[in-house]
Amino acid sequence: MQANKSQVTRLLKTARGQIDGILKMVEDDRYCIDITHQIMATQAILKRANKEIIGAHMKHCVVEAVDSQDSEKKIDEMIGIIDELLK
Repeated sequence: MQANKSQVTRLLKTARGQIDGILKMVEDDRYCIDITHQIMATQAILKRANKEIIGAHMKHCVVEAVDSQDSEKKIDEMIGIIDELLK
């Protein structure tokens, strides 16, 4: 993985902490909208982590594949990821 590991780790640990908090909110029968806001905030953090990982992949792995004439496989891989993100 070529992404900034410390940044990705920090983001994922933050998301994990938020998920623990969301579970506690559910257990405590907190207001649904408050829970939903926390879920959306966690999703935003996960999206930031994913953006970092995908960006690094494109800058390193895809560029290397293009340089080595193995680009079609990597481009197809990225198209698959983009398809999943757009669902």
